[in-house]
Amino acid sequence: MAPENLMILYEDDSVEVHYMDGSRLLLSPCGSEFLFEKAPPASAHPMQPPERVRQRTPFAISVYRVQLLRALDFRNQYSDHPYLPSSIIPAERKKVIFMDIFEAKWPSPDNAEGTIIVQNGNVTVTSLDGHACLFLPELQQEFTVEFLCKVSQKCLTSLPPLEKNCSKLIQDCSGTPSQNAALKLSSKQLATKGKDNIPSAENPVQQSDSGYMKPDGISGAFQNSSSEYCRVTQHMSVSSCPREWESPLSLAFMFCQSTQSEEANKDSDASKWDISRAVTCLPSALPLSCHAPYLHRWNFSNFFQPKQEDSDYYLHSQPIKVLWSKDVIYRFFLRSRSIEIYPGDGSVFKSEGTFWGKYFTRYYIQEQTKQREETTYSVSCLPPDTPGIRYSVWGIITQAVRVLQHDLENILSLTHNFSACCWKMSPETGGGEMLPVPLASKVFPNVGRFFAYSDNKVHAAFNDGMALNMVWDFHSRDGEAQRPQEANTGWCKLTSPDGAQQLIQIDQPGLYERYITAVVDWCRNLNEDRDKCTDTTHLIPEENWSVAAELEKIKRFNFLVENSNIPNMISAVKRIPSVNINMQKDSEAIFLSEDIDEKSIADILHKTSKIINDIDSLLSSSTKQSMARSISHDTPFH
Repeated sequence: MAPENLMILYEDDSVEVHYMDGSRLLLSPCGSEFLFEKAPPASAHPMQPPERVRQRTPFAISVYRVQLLRALDFRNQYSDHPYLPSSIIPAERKKVIFMDIFEAKWPSPDNAEGTIIVQNGNVTVTSLDGHACLFLPELQQEFTVEFLCKVSQKCLTSLPPLEKNCSKLIQDCSGTPSQNAALKLSSKQLATKGKDNIPSAENPVQQSDSGYMKPDGISGAFQNSSSEYCRVTQHMSVSSCPREWESPLSLAFMFCQSTQSEEANKDSDASKWDISRAVTCLPSALPLSCHAPYLHRWNFSNFFQPKQEDSDYYLHSQPIKVLWSKDVIYRFFLRSRSIEIYPGDGSVFKSEGTFWGKYFTRYYIQEQTKQREETTYSVSCLPPDTPGIRYSVWGIITQAVRVLQHDLENILSLTHNFSACCWKMSPETGGGEMLPVPLASKVFPNVGRFFAYSDNKVHAAFNDGMALNMVWDFHSRDGEAQRPQEANTGWCKLTSPDGAQQLIQIDQPGLYERYITAVVDWCRNLNEDRDKCTDTTHLIPEENWSVAAELEKIKRFNFLVENSNIPNMISAVKRIPSVNINMQKDSEAIFLSEDIDEKSIADILHKTSKIINDIDSLLSSSTKQSMARSISHDTPFH
């Protein structure tokens, strides 16, 4: 088996693996299907397509099983819900248990003896029932969890919410549903949140054998038949902690701080501990089969390959969530606007907030002094590589910025709906809830037309031919309080009339300030009062808009005629002098709201009508000549 060269986890949880020998593997978002592309032989013709094999994951043959298991493990480490097909998982990784396990009971601060271990700055928190454990390394930027999960089962319905399975149990423990609130970390604990620190072999997650034993006093939980379970390991960022792991993570921070100071932490007071927070739901596995296999895509991305001409570079590529390349792990949190890089030496590079994609801070701990140190790098001025270094700072940061730009271009695109995912779609609605619908549309005279959609995307088409795509959070009604750079991405994509596209930072618009400011102001108005702006779609009565549209049509027609294959017929079309005016002056005149009198409008419309008649005559004449030639060629010789 060839080793992996590149492993990619996309936003829809699909996996793409590139191997050293040139072969590739593609795993569906739900994990139920895979496609393996074999490496072309050395004697193959360049135009010969590679051999592809597509199979269902539970029935994978032994030839591809090793590669498939490694791809599944990579997916399960960073996905919300694992996929665990029992038929291909080795027997030593499974355990038969005669009960249903869907929750974990965590210790309280005043009774955590034996369940919380602090050693050399590393904290391990184990649940009372042994179903799960959490490992927080000394750097406190990332944590690793390990939990028992039932293998994937046959299911014809969509995956239920995580809280549905154990909400009744939590309510019984807490007394009232209102007490089932997510435990929030204190500001002091979250001051250093953010980065992943992938645990090494020296700091493994401690496995508890008590997870395979029958807990006492739960006789009603047994089933008539046994169930197979696997221990799943997942790596998570402290800055993006899921709800089910907030309770043990708070315990880890609490005991870590208590050991560093002599006085007890105030947050460790048992009277402040809510018993409902001691019971959390564990992630469940996806079903064996997928109810929406038509959403699976089987096209490999060529983003990491040399760009070739006449190739669809980003046509089928999804935003990248996790990238493994040359023993370096890159994680991209697009919703929280954060990038984390783990080079493998225990340090973490992070870029977040207003410095997202512009500055990277390296967090590490000195081995001799055990002191936490930070070093900030600017993307525009990276240090050169020096001989003998373990990795290139310039190389890994440049790679991260390149992937970030790729993700932004995909997110700000209106051609793909990346929220449509097979395992997230409800079979009852057929995925209709994932399709974006228009929220608002408004025409601004002499400026352009703006559109807002339910997936928080904004599209603006300006009269001068410029187009702008932006992401804006419409759930917040306090439009003034929302800063533009906090609008989910902080970036927008501008498309010029000639088709050139470029990413622009919202807080640094530069020459495009008037376009971005106009869209941001309109989005703020939507946040303040969405009812007034929702039904703003109407016809366009302004004559200035009609004149601009007619001028654009004439210019496009002249361009097509000049570049067409019709010989010696261009002179038959009469051009109007006004069309040859500089395009930039026309757009500026429209955008700056200069007055156009009615006589000019009438003249332009009259000349436009005349041009259309000339076009009809030209096309009619060309058709007749073509028919005459065809008749003459078809006439037989006598």
